[in-house]
Amino acid sequence: MFLKTTGAAQDVASLSRAELEEQLALSSVRRHALFEAIDDGFCIIQFIDGPHGPLSDYVHIEANSGYERHTGIGDIIGKRLREIEPDHAQTWLDLYGKVLLTGEPARFEQEFVAVGRYIEVSATRAGPVEMGQVSVLFRDVSERKKTDAALRENVQRVQLALAAGAIIGTWFWDVPADQFSVDEGFATAFGLDPARGRAGLPLAEIVATVHPDDREGLAAAIAEVFTRGGAYAHQYRTRRQDGNYYWLEANGRVELAADGTPAAFPGVLIDMEGRRAVEAERDRAIAALRSLNDTLEQRVEERTAALLKAEDALRQAQKMDAVGQLTGGLAHDFNNILAGISGSLELMKIRLGQGRIADLDRHVHGAQSAVKRAAALTQRLLAFSRRQTLDPKPSNLTRIVASMHDLVCRSVGPAIAVDTRAPAELWNTFVDIGQIENALLNLCINARDAMPDGGKLTIEMANQTLDAEAAAVRGVAAGDYVSLAIRDTGVGMTADVLARAFDPFFTTKPAGKGTGLGLSMVYGFAGQSGGAVYIDSAEGEGTTVCLLLPRYVGASHEESVTEERRATAALWRKKILVVDDEPLVRTVTVEVLEDLGYDLIAAEDGPAALRLLAAHPDIDLLITDVGLPNGMNGRQLADAVRARLPEVPVLFVTGYAEHAVLNHGHLERGMQVLTKPFAADALALRVKELAGAERRAD
Repeated sequence: MFLKTTGAAQDVASLSRAELEEQLALSSVRRHALFEAIDDGFCIIQFIDGPHGPLSDYVHIEANSGYERHTGIGDIIGKRLREIEPDHAQTWLDLYGKVLLTGEPARFEQEFVAVGRYIEVSATRAGPVEMGQVSVLFRDVSERKKTDAALRENVQRVQLALAAGAIIGTWFWDVPADQFSVDEGFATAFGLDPARGRAGLPLAEIVATVHPDDREGLAAAIAEVFTRGGAYAHQYRTRRQDGNYYWLEANGRVELAADGTPAAFPGVLIDMEGRRAVEAERDRAIAALRSLNDTLEQRVEERTAALLKAEDALRQAQKMDAVGQLTGGLAHDFNNILAGISGSLELMKIRLGQGRIADLDRHVHGAQSAVKRAAALTQRLLAFSRRQTLDPKPSNLTRIVASMHDLVCRSVGPAIAVDTRAPAELWNTFVDIGQIENALLNLCINARDAMPDGGKLTIEMANQTLDAEAAAVRGVAAGDYVSLAIRDTGVGMTADVLARAFDPFFTTKPAGKGTGLGLSMVYGFAGQSGGAVYIDSAEGEGTTVCLLLPRYVGASHEESVTEERRATAALWRKKILVVDDEPLVRTVTVEVLEDLGYDLIAAEDGPAALRLLAAHPDIDLLITDVGLPNGMNGRQLADAVRARLPEVPVLFVTGYAEHAVLNHGHLERGMQVLTKPFAADALALRVKELAGAERRAD
């Protein structure tokens, strides 16, 4: 490598390090001074790889102050192309990329869209292609482009006017002498003496023919072109020989003297009256069309509103029909249940009067059975309406189905082969274990009824990931799901039956063999759990019912709800606060727990409960209904109690799913939910669990 000095070449090896650094610094200063002496913009760009691929961007590594003057962009060094021109980056990459790859210099003009300017560019590769550098010298030519464009537009208009015979005449304005010379056509059109027009008229005489409303605009247009020079075009109205005003367009060009003042202003006048008439007619047509469109839009809106109203009326009629079907089914089933309860109570009253107490157990058992049927029916209705009280836990369907296998086999009978399939690593889901067991058993019994001559029942579990399109088909959010499919080889469903399969009280079974709430319960349960259920069936080809349940990331809950436990009487004293606004429910709860040896205090609402708590701050358990009157629900009461006694357990009692109150099923530690109606044993068991009592030896 050699460095040039003044007058000779000197080997770098003969220079000391300090001398070499001094030479390099001097060279850098000279080069910087040279760059800054250039009025044009200058920069060196280096191609880089980017997210769009190799050499898909470049960065500015050097630039002079002219870069900002000609582009308006400051501090350009270090900035990438896609930062400053993201929408048109490829245009510049193609232009400079060709210079880099071929080594051939390029000269071109290009619009710099990001800054709203046109620039004239000279580009040359800097160094070998491996360096990826291109030097760029450029200048802002926006004003010239505008002038050229205006001139081209004027020339085009004049050419069109000549072709159409629309030239009125020409003029030449000697600005310093203030002489406005016109040809014979110009003079004749304006009622002027052609001889005087050729000799030159004062400008005031010409301006006097301009419509008064247009004179201010004309003066402003002339002042503007006198300031900048170049092309001129302006439309205004002038008075002709007949005394009427007509539209014309003046086209010309102002030549500036050396001192920047206007020297000459030649031009032509183009007749615009015909074009203006066409434009006016076009505007009238557009206005008429717009009015028609507005009227059409109004008519469409009115028709659409009428259709929507009719659709709402139809939907309301369908809803009322569905409600009628629902209430009719409810009335039928509950009348049967109430008849059983009422009859049992009447017989108990008669037998007590007769002193025949031996028959009481049978009638009590009959009444209790009817109550259980009513509770089951209510639970199914709540499931369909997505209002049942759920107790979801992280669960694994493989273990749940395995624990149900024997029960399913006994329920479907020996004529049906049961096959269970699951992947080795089935995801967990967040679900009420008891309800999923109930749904599985319901679906297996439905499958059994569809195979009266025997067949095969397949219970298949799988992991599924639904994209946005697939999720929209199923009516769920996109994401990961666990599927539970029950597939049979039975008679299948017709299209009409399939369309109504989830309707409440709809059943194809004989009278007395089904309520028609099984599938609707599964439908409501799946939706309430954040998933969905769908059916794939064809007549004679079997049926598949598939539940989709959201994936839960975490460990599953090992406890099975099918394990039966019975409560024992408490041999110790625990103080329990019971809060319920229904006197009968409150009384029954208190008496059941008092019989087990607990110490009970009771209140009818939240404020009364807090007053009792002030007198009894040593309670061991709070049992509260969720829906309470007088401004405080059960959850708010529990929070107020826990503010005073942070560790006190809480048992919520509810008749339907008040998820918003119960934090959508996500309860704090030491809180549980018990659904009405409940058996005395179920209440006692929950109380024992929450109170944390241990059997004490006598």
